Amino acid sequence: MPNGEYLRYVALGDSQTEGLGDGDDTVGLRGFADRFAGHLAAVNPGLQYANLAVRGRLAGQVRAEQLGPALALRPDVATVVAGVNDMLRPRFDAEEVAGHLEEMFAALTAAGAHVVTVTFPDLGKVVPLARPVGARIADLNDRIRAAAARHGVTVAETARPAAVADPRMWTEDRLHASSLGHERIAAALAHAIGLPGSDDSWTHALPPRAAATGGSALAAELRWAAAFLGPWLGRRLRGRSSGDGRTAKRPALLPLDATPSDAS
Repeated sequence: MPNGEYLRYVALGDSQTEGLGDGDDTVGLRGFADRFAGHLAAVNPGLQYANLAVRGRLAGQVRAEQLGPALALRPDVATVVAGVNDMLRPRFDAEEVAGHLEEMFAALTAAGAHVVTVTFPDLGKVVPLARPVGARIADLNDRIRAAAARHGVTVAETARPAAVADPRMWTEDRLHASSLGHERIAAALAHAIGLPGSDDSWTHALPPRAAATGGSALAAELRWAAAFLGPWLGRRLRGRSSGDGRTAKRPALLPLDATPSDAS
């Protein structure tokens, strides 16, 4: 679809697409999908936007729960971002996860949508304890690129800029983008599809600042493990997810400035 003709945007995914890290459940979540919708609406004032993402979802769950509703909304443009929750589990199968993503790519592009996805940064550069999953991330990224090429899907290479490892791009849990991180992901998506007014400034490094070293760095890692890693592992052991009982925050296509209550 030529630039400037996107009228229906649907976002599929997990917590990043839902917007965790950019706002909260009290004031509301924004996130990269909301911000990308803003970029689209600046060029297409009549844009309508739906966000089907639910935190904690695995790639297979995103496909099973969100693909059908997304197709029913007949999007002109769709974002599909999932797989990180799979990578953090012991029994990770990159081929299976990429297969779920490719099924969504195929179905949405066949329905006429311009599909956009991302590659994932190496979490080991953000969370030292996550270094063992680096090979998993690289493998999945390669599979995402290959699947995207087969179906004409646009890939925003958010894995590559060195700036993605800057702690300011992440929340305290280091698994979700901060408001700044979400802003940059949205800018990357806009740049990837060549949206008028977009550029590569999302790749630029942030102003330098002193980094924690020695004992303070170790103390920060221990605090992170106690505050975030422990509870996350606890949910896994109990077979629970942060998304249990939750539904999509924006299941219907609405103008960007409308709220879900406006659809009732």
